[in-house]
Amino acid sequence: MWRKAILVSSFCLVSSAQADLQHYVASLDNSMWRISENSPIECRLEHDIPDYGKAIFTSKAGKDLNLNFTLDMWNKPDQVTNAELISKAPQWRPGVNEKAITKLKYQKQFNGEVPKKAAWSMLSELSKGMQPTFYYADWYNQSDKVAVGLSSANFGGEYRQFRSCLATLLPYGFDDIAFTVLNYEEGGTNLTRFSKQQLKRVQEYLSYDSDVELVFVDAYTDSYGGRSVNQRVSQRRADTVADLLVASGIEESRIHKTGHGERRHVASNDLVEERARNRRVVIKISKSI
Repeated sequence: MWRKAILVSSFCLVSSAQADLQHYVASLDNSMWRISENSPIECRLEHDIPDYGKAIFTSKAGKDLNLNFTLDMWNKPDQVTNAELISKAPQWRPGVNEKAITKLKYQKQFNGEVPKKAAWSMLSELSKGMQPTFYYADWYNQSDKVAVGLSSANFGGEYRQFRSCLATLLPYGFDDIAFTVLNYEEGGTNLTRFSKQQLKRVQEYLSYDSDVELVFVDAYTDSYGGRSVNQRVSQRRADTVADLLVASGIEESRIHKTGHGERRHVASNDLVEERARNRRVVIKISKSI
């Protein structure tokens, strides 16, 4: 039987000498998984490892489906440490063979990280009822070994929610919209068709991300027309874009908008294509980490 106290100490003979194995893993009774983030910009699945820390699977919106795993330790490594990740059967499934997943290196004073492919393998093994387990030597006594396991008990239901969240992630992330350039048809405040699509992406992303701190909206024109007219046109463009961002949920106080008129050209104004590049609004977004 598993004990409710999670820190399990056992002794195994290694070349006639005894080595202490510190084994951290949740028991059947207190194994808990939870979805801590479920939105179109981030999915996060967490598991507490009593007396040790927690395991975190994270996937964020982006062009490619990504997956990060972090072994969040209460006590960070005191030195660079080699570790091995193995999928093993829990005690209630005797006779099932273990399988090596990957070898790792923990950096000093950092949490443990696992490569993307290995992280997917961990989820697959957990779904089969296996127990991905990290093995490494104690930082202060190399003859003592540490095993840190992820229990598959109560995993299935939360994993289904996690996969459902993955299916709703936006196909673009913060880095894809943090610097966006919108261009305009000649004269007036009508965006090009492509720029309308780009603005919708920015609006959709901002409607979900509460960590956005500041949004800078800088509007420009080409040099056709009088300077005072161009200044007013650029300000109307900045105002229009800012209003749309406010409608997406960004507080007006966090938006800094400026109309620059025909100043700061990025191209000559001699050709139609060059003037089109100068008729633009640049959106720059910053967020808390």
